[in-house]
Amino acid sequence: MAEDVENKDQVDSTEGTENLKVLENIDVMLTVEVGRTEITIRDLLRLNEGSVVELDRLAGDPLDIMVNNTKIAKGEVVMVGERFGVRFGEIVDPEKRMESI
Repeated sequence: MAEDVENKDQVDSTEGTENLKVLENIDVMLTVEVGRTEITIRDLLRLNEGSVVELDRLAGDPLDIMVNNTKIAKGEVVMVGERFGVRFGEIVDPEKRMESI
């Protein structure tokens, strides 16, 4: 009986690994969110070059790293040559990440 349970666990693990391999090559959109705010349509229509909109984050706060609009981590902006990059900090548990993607 215990052997049957062990074999079932091995089969489930193998199926999970095979399913993950299928998913590994799917492209997802990774974005970094600086902050958010709500504005009225009136204020939106009044925006022009040079306008400044205050966001809900303080300068220096960690940024949200999102995959397909789901937060997976927090991080900070870094320079990679002449481009922006992001250094990952606190990361959401891998199982929770997979559930939410």
